Amino acid sequence: MTRRTFLAGGAAAAASALAAPAFAQGKQEWKMVTSWPKNAPGVGQSANRIAQRITDLSGGRLTIKVYGANELVPAFGVFDAVAQGTAEMYHSVPAYWIPKLKGIGFFGSFPFGLNAPEQMAWMYHGGGQALYDEAYGALGVKGLIAGSSGPQWLGWFRKELKSLDDFKGLRFRTTGFNGEMLRRAGAAVVTLPGGEIFQALQAGTIDGAEFIGPWNDAAFGFHQVAKNFYFPGVGEPSSAEEIGFNKAKYDALPADLKAMVRVAAMSASEETTTSYEVNHAQALKELVAKHGVVVRELPRELVIALGNAAGALAQELLEDKDALTKKIAQSYFRFRNQTAEYARYSYGGQINARLLPLKWPAA
Repeated sequence: MTRRTFLAGGAAAAASALAAPAFAQGKQEWKMVTSWPKNAPGVGQSANRIAQRITDLSGGRLTIKVYGANELVPAFGVFDAVAQGTAEMYHSVPAYWIPKLKGIGFFGSFPFGLNAPEQMAWMYHGGGQALYDEAYGALGVKGLIAGSSGPQWLGWFRKELKSLDDFKGLRFRTTGFNGEMLRRAGAAVVTLPGGEIFQALQAGTIDGAEFIGPWNDAAFGFHQVAKNFYFPGVGEPSSAEEIGFNKAKYDALPADLKAMVRVAAMSASEETTTSYEVNHAQALKELVAKHGVVVRELPRELVIALGNAAGALAQELLEDKDALTKKIAQSYFRFRNQTAEYARYSYGGQINARLLPLKWPAA
């Protein structure tokens, strides 16, 4: 029932209002559980931004209270907590839920796959959201993409990477399809919440790690333990963030609040993604100039080896026995191949031109 109908409907509308959701009559507070330490740069700030935006857009009808990892539930427990109704919503990344359904990983990132704008294009215009709804809906969750950290770096390493053999037995923290790619290259992949990575690096229980990029990683102090910072981040070229809702709770929202939630996610997506662009660039300068970080490019032959490992993984997913995973993979890779061809001329051409030895002012 719309607000206009309610005002115009007289006695009939009043009778219907008796059965309307509580949102039409008053206010509610929802809990947002996150996979991040409270107020963490980037991811934690994004969660706060979304919560405040929903609260503001709804005029306080739907107030969101944010909880950091382990305040109510563990970092990797937020999906189940929301699906089961312990909390109404979460902020996290799809890569963490691949054990539930392999196809879920595509909604976050895939090695050598879509970059951040391409990922948004697939979700909004290429059929990604419908597949997202199908996958998450079966698990009791409604998901919305809510930003991207952009191309993540390959990560922090104690030692230089000179050959593929250097990956053999390397204890490395990562997640998702990136982890599977590196596992095939010989790494011993360890999955840890962001708040536990520094301690593991410091204790030597892992030899290297990736989390997000210069801004977040500097705040977590990884550079204090591992000085070699490698690019390109071929394993997670988009790394989308998401908000997930208990599906029954989301479905019970009035139409206008559903629209406000979607607008909050989309607007926060743009603001979050652009904030990473600004802060990553500044943080990298400081890491190099003030903390002795050495930025290293992964040798071309290693990039190709990782790309081939990712290609083998892609082929397996296209032939997966799970029908939904196979359908998601087919949609994603069709879109990836189409946009990759175009990006060669658009993004690739523009970036290469900008790197030419131009006479350009130093601001």
